[in-house]
Amino acid sequence: MLDEKFIILGALLSFYGGLNYLIATLKGEAKPNRVSWVLWTLAPLIAFSAELQKGVGLASLMTFMVGFNPLMVVIASFVNKKAYWRLSKMDYVYGSISVFALIIWKLTGEGNLAILFAILADGFASIPTIIKSYRNPETENSPIFFFGMVNAGITLLTIKTWNFAHIGFPIYILLLCAFVYVLIKFKLGLIINKRLLFK
Repeated sequence: MLDEKFIILGALLSFYGGLNYLIATLKGEAKPNRVSWVLWTLAPLIAFSAELQKGVGLASLMTFMVGFNPLMVVIASFVNKKAYWRLSKMDYVYGSISVFALIIWKLTGEGNLAILFAILADGFASIPTIIKSYRNPETENSPIFFFGMVNAGITLLTIKTWNFAHIGFPIYILLLCAFVYVLIKFKLGLIINKRLLFK
């Protein structure tokens, strides 16, 4: 078990990854899907409030950073008009499902349900970026996902109370970030598509 103060290190590393994506967005190298990134701002910040309500404490800093970094990216995507991914109908469908999950949370108002629906909302919001990372990995920037994964891992190593309020969002973020990082870094979609073509 790591000392709880390591959560601050994880948050700083996550912030570094966020700055990396922010700069890539401003340069037009990364093209964020705004549906994903707007909802990646809202869902974690809602989960952060729910974690505070449930007394999670310093470990909730990871969840805050998971919402704060996308906020920076969304703002950057409006600064450089060429730095955003054109949206399809399916992006709006996933975004609507994500918003619906947030509304259900608001209606229930219970902390653990808030975290669960924030995870569901975030998960549906991730689908457009997962598809984009699979098909067009060159339009993404992997460090934000790598450091998000590290941040979640550090947070999990500091947790002393193993219940859903404490571990739900960090486990989800660890798995999501690891998956998207691998898609981008190793251009997995392009490799799979090439192999399918040569069969």
